[in-house]
Formats: sequence, structure tokens, C-alpha cells
Amino acid sequence: MKRQVEVFTANCPVCDPVVQMVQELACDQCEIIIYDMVKQNKDKPFLNKLAEYGVNRLPAVTVNGKLLDCCRNKAITRDDLVKAGIGER
Repeated sequence: MKRQVEVFTANCPVCDPVVQMVQELACDQCEIIIYDMVKQNKDKPFLNKLAEYGVNRLPAVTVNGKLLDCCRNKAITRDDLVKAGIGER
């Protein structure tokens, strides 16, 4: 079953390692979408997603439309991503 993984980043030294971890862990069952707050076009299509998922800090990762618990109040770890199913076949 495909997993949609969305990563919200500000293209900063804190966010970049999380983006890299997600990309390294991802398998062919993971569809990765990266929303870069700095590079997005002027329409800012990610703003609705931020509100929908309750994202209030970056970086943030969602899997199948659910914000990972670690994104609410602590740093994102490799273990958190694996527990969320990223990279699982």
C-alpha cells in the first residue's frame, strides 16, 4: 500500500537533515512531497495543508494525512520516521 509522505520545510539547517532522512528511508511504496516554504510559488498552495494538519513548527512530516506526533513538540528522529512506516515495504 502506498504511503503519502509530506515534508514541510523552510530550507534551513534544522529542516534539511529531516528532508534527507525521509528521502534516505523512503522505499518505492512512499510517495514523497516536499513543501519548501521558501521556494514555493506566490500562490502558496501549502498554506491550507498547514492549517488542515495543525502544523505550527518546522520541519514537519505527515504520513497519509496525519501529522507525526514528534512534529508537535520535539525533534524528528530516524526512529520516529520508521515507526510511522516510512521505508516500510
